[in-house]
Amino acid sequence: MSKALEILEKYWKHDAFRHPQKEIINSVLEGQDTFALMPTGGGKSICFQIPAMLQDGICLVISPLIALMKDQVQNLQNKGIKALALTGGIHQNEIIDLLDNCQFGNFKFLYLSPERLQSDWILERIKNLPINLIAIDEAHCVSQWGHDFRPAYLKIVQLKEFFPKVPFLALTASATLRVKEDIMVQLKLDNPQVFTKSFYRDNIAYMVFETEDKLHMLQQILIKNPEPSIIYVTNRKACSETVHQLESLGFTAIFYHGGLTSKDKEKNMKLWMEEKVQVMVATNAFGMGIDKANVKTIIHLHLPQNLENYYQETGRAGRNGEKAFAVLLNNPSDVLHAEAQFLNILPDKAFLNLVFSKLCSFFQIAYGEGIDEQFSFNMNQFCSKYSFPILKTYNALQFLDRQGVITLSPEFSEKISIQFIIPSREVIRYMSLNSADEEIILTILRTYPGVYDLQTAFNPTLIAKKSNSNEKDVLSLLQKLKQKQIIDMIAKNNDATITLNEVREDERTINRVSKHLEAQNKLKTDQLRAVLYYSKDTKTCKNKLLMRYFGETITDDCGICSYCISKKKKKQNPESISDKIIELLKIQDFNSRDIQKLTKFPKDDVIFALQTLLEKETISIQTNNLYSLKEILN
Repeated sequence: MSKALEILEKYWKHDAFRHPQKEIINSVLEGQDTFALMPTGGGKSICFQIPAMLQDGICLVISPLIALMKDQVQNLQNKGIKALALTGGIHQNEIIDLLDNCQFGNFKFLYLSPERLQSDWILERIKNLPINLIAIDEAHCVSQWGHDFRPAYLKIVQLKEFFPKVPFLALTASATLRVKEDIMVQLKLDNPQVFTKSFYRDNIAYMVFETEDKLHMLQQILIKNPEPSIIYVTNRKACSETVHQLESLGFTAIFYHGGLTSKDKEKNMKLWMEEKVQVMVATNAFGMGIDKANVKTIIHLHLPQNLENYYQETGRAGRNGEKAFAVLLNNPSDVLHAEAQFLNILPDKAFLNLVFSKLCSFFQIAYGEGIDEQFSFNMNQFCSKYSFPILKTYNALQFLDRQGVITLSPEFSEKISIQFIIPSREVIRYMSLNSADEEIILTILRTYPGVYDLQTAFNPTLIAKKSNSNEKDVLSLLQKLKQKQIIDMIAKNNDATITLNEVREDERTINRVSKHLEAQNKLKTDQLRAVLYYSKDTKTCKNKLLMRYFGETITDDCGICSYCISKKKKKQNPESISDKIIELLKIQDFNSRDIQKLTKFPKDDVIFALQTLLEKETISIQTNNLYSLKEILN
């Protein structure tokens, strides 16, 4: 290991390995297939980069994350190590040149996405490279029981046939016991050495707070902890809304989501990384490959889809070893919101069958025909024609893609985005002078309330339907508004393509794959139920709950989570709290925050007393979150 340590010191400026990096590197150097489960921030990349540097040849790194690939390649190049990545948007001739460089240019690392392995000609070129190690990052994507299954990962195993003596190194930051076993089976790891690092993070305080006023709670947290923070939300609209709310309270904040241009992503990232803004508000598109050591607080404003994502996202806090906070804010309505967002959009067998048969009709494919035919596909037009909900339909098509029934190209970003660049009063003036355009413009403003603030993904089919016009008129108006400099518009010709991989057989096709659909839907339901259990359990250490989910057992409470803190506090007599609340509500209605201020009882005790009074139907809660007595008590 002396040479490995020399390389670590020379290129990475560290004088020692972190457990279990050294053991993993030894296993790989001995030619062993290896599985490594190392939580976020554990230094996974070192485990394949060092052994690759110690051997002749090139390391093939398979990763689904383009941003992470680019980041790692840039970091290696900055160290003077020859590395390249086959990312999207590279023309075939350029790929040929890059692969020539790999073969004859003494490169040490080739990064590519698993989808690249589906191109036979790329696979043929890779077979001729002097591969010394195959590293599979985010290996949980190979398992249908994983939280981010990608069907292209199932193709990786074919590399075993071409490189039978080259070790596989499967790496993941989050996997349950079931997923761990499935990874090793799907990749056909041969008698693998298995290394798992504990998920336990003793410097992160996992906090769960029940609150009706999340913005007020955010304000309290960010004032108390002014260091860099990340707030995770579930959609793009919530990103911009939360930033505006924080700015109105005097905080500096920026947002990040998949709908931003690459330029805006880089600009916003730079502002946050250089600490010119305190808070990054983001969807789960943000975070992969981000290594900022001094992040103090991770706040989830909405319930996450599963605990795997939650653990990864919270793991971006406290990487400098100092105490950090992972806060989950929820209220009773969040459960309904999460079910609507994550479960109600799951297609069942009947819907899957309907989507597939209508898809074939859409492409005018006769029964028993269609194999290997490729079609241009516009999701908005398809869903509008058959009155299908877009997200549920997209999930159905994704499932058919995973099962190999169709091949769905990834160009599903919105085709058009717009932003009004003149004040609202000027838009109103324009409508008064151009009454023929009024209905479509009003429909746009009602449908996209944030269209004054940022570039907004635009669905012309939807606007045409809502405004009782046709799509041609909508698009014509957009061009006119752009010419008059009323809007800024970005239009991309990036309709998706769909290839049928088998003949049309409708129900026979769906019957064959539906058992996998039922298993997938059950998995997603179980995962959300685990999130709800974690958020609602008030009798167990939060760290214990997380560890249990990932198959670990810890005997002692962590001492710093919301449960452990509440256990230390002196408990008030619930009856005295209830009595005080009733006395207050006899005077007037109050929200929970005012009740807490006036009674001076701990927040958790007040919430418990309020819930008890609600269950007894002594009080009720109104739509404006004010509590009131159901009747005047004597």
